[in-house]
Amino acid sequence: MKNNIKYFGLLAYLFLVVASSCNKDWLTPNPLSIYSPENTFVDKAGFTSGLAACAKNLRDEYFGDGSPIISENIFSDISVEGTDDKSGPAQNMDMQIRPDAQLNNPDFNRIGWYWDQEWVGIRLANTLITRIPKATAVSDADKNILLGQAYFFRAFDYYRLTNQFGDVPCPLTEITTAKVDFATVKRDVILTKMKTDLEFAVQYVPWVTDKGAVNKGACYHLLAKIDLALGLFDDAITATTAVINNGTFKIVTARFGVDAAVKTKNVTWDLHRPDNKALAANTEVLFLVTDRFGNAGSYSYGVSTQGTRIMRQTNPGISIGTNIITPMGKAGASASGGLEIDIMNLYGRGIGRCRSTPYEYKDIWDDTKDYRHDSVSGNYMFVENVRYYAPALKGVDTAYGLRMRLYNGTKLLCSDTLRSWYPWPHYKVYVPDPENNPMQGGHSDWYVFRIAETYLLRAEAYVWKGDFASAAADINVVRTRAGCSPYTASQITSINQVLDERARELYWEEPRKTELTRIAYIFAKTGKVAPNGKTYTLSSFSTSNYMIDRVLDKNIFYKTNFVTNHNDMMKISQYHVLWPIPQAAILGNTGGRINQNIGYSGAELNVPALDKIPEQ
Repeated sequence: MKNNIKYFGLLAYLFLVVASSCNKDWLTPNPLSIYSPENTFVDKAGFTSGLAACAKNLRDEYFGDGSPIISENIFSDISVEGTDDKSGPAQNMDMQIRPDAQLNNPDFNRIGWYWDQEWVGIRLANTLITRIPKATAVSDADKNILLGQAYFFRAFDYYRLTNQFGDVPCPLTEITTAKVDFATVKRDVILTKMKTDLEFAVQYVPWVTDKGAVNKGACYHLLAKIDLALGLFDDAITATTAVINNGTFKIVTARFGVDAAVKTKNVTWDLHRPDNKALAANTEVLFLVTDRFGNAGSYSYGVSTQGTRIMRQTNPGISIGTNIITPMGKAGASASGGLEIDIMNLYGRGIGRCRSTPYEYKDIWDDTKDYRHDSVSGNYMFVENVRYYAPALKGVDTAYGLRMRLYNGTKLLCSDTLRSWYPWPHYKVYVPDPENNPMQGGHSDWYVFRIAETYLLRAEAYVWKGDFASAAADINVVRTRAGCSPYTASQITSINQVLDERARELYWEEPRKTELTRIAYIFAKTGKVAPNGKTYTLSSFSTSNYMIDRVLDKNIFYKTNFVTNHNDMMKISQYHVLWPIPQAAILGNTGGRINQNIGYSGAELNVPALDKIPEQ
């Protein structure tokens, strides 16, 4: 009898696949694999392969059906879960987001994926960090570079964990035996250690590396995020300025790449073509993850590598059932590709899983010249620009080939406007898909850090310091590249303008929930007055915070407790500023206490978080 239970989180960190089995063979030592750490991590090539595994682990956030990044988006102001034909998707967070709930399933949410895989990433990085200094076949110069790159990956995962889950354990070395006595460490203590590590990294990691490998610009960029998280605004300005002034990375302002000769397009379109992301001409990318055609059919940590699947996740469900009808009452769409009017292979067969909000697709767009919201060039798409294409209409219904309409007089022609009627950023999510008909979203490299965000991070630091003129100048670098008129200093009044620009520029790139939680922590740490006129404290963070107040203000679905066609309510509460620690991780830690976040069951058993990382 074998037990293949998958241990949550920290138990996955330990390489444990332990069972209460009647077969005790797992106790018997086996010969070391040629791929074991002892045999692999001995030279530069071996450590480089370990770093590639770290990047692979990070990459999977953006890929596959029910991509984990959806969970970041729906706990924010920009999106909600649009699936409304069944119960399970994360809509009523009070009911569905619990420590003992289903937390890692595309049909529910992917909170558990983050908990599991960020610990996997830390385990991988810790193995490298422990072994690099001992490698006699590696030069001291190479050791420093490799160590700095491993520090980057570990800091990346701890940055995410501490802004998703708050205070968490903090192992810093390779663990080779079972350990079940982890203790929760204060968030700021962990981030301070990550800051020190990244300050080492920026000394030794080079500015120029292979595409997909960690470079100095990525290290500085992550360091700036951690500086901001710690409230060290001058340090964040120093880190971002190092990237901006170095000259290795530059905002792309000229047409380039595969469609450069297509006059109806623009630089925004070029920047997000899959074939252009890793080009030498693309000076904007600090760090990207790679995915190329040919990986189909394989899985990594539960995430399909069959491409991005991004059009399936983000685009409206135009083809779902008879959601959209013509004025004559006939089904206006089809789920088939390859038709005379081939809508499914122009825009992909969306299912509205990550449904954008009016804040994201309407409210933030303040300049009609903005390439990123331009429907004339085809960058931004509206359902009203899609034509009725169901083959059965031809010769029978005069609507065939005409543009879709939401109303015929006062009659609503879409039975599910949540899932099937909203605009989308075609320039960002269009990824040709030769493996699926209709298309769902094929293979593409994906941006993790771009210098556009570096400018917005520096702008944010200037806002915190009250230097609105400098903030405007940095935001304008991003805005004017998109064809917008620049802001004046007087138009920058708060963090709102930075967050709006991030929503315009970084959709499906930034982890929106992580960044909003980080900003909520800053308001609570500093006591600065938020744009809503409120002040916040750390002591009441889970009962009153800027993140959820902003979500309830900007996200109309949570604000109004929207009820879906399936009769599920959309609801989010203050304590959702932090996600629950999966119950299995807490119960498995039998020799210590991992704290639960306030608002979730089990928090009453919490003990004070450590203000020092334990000796290991």
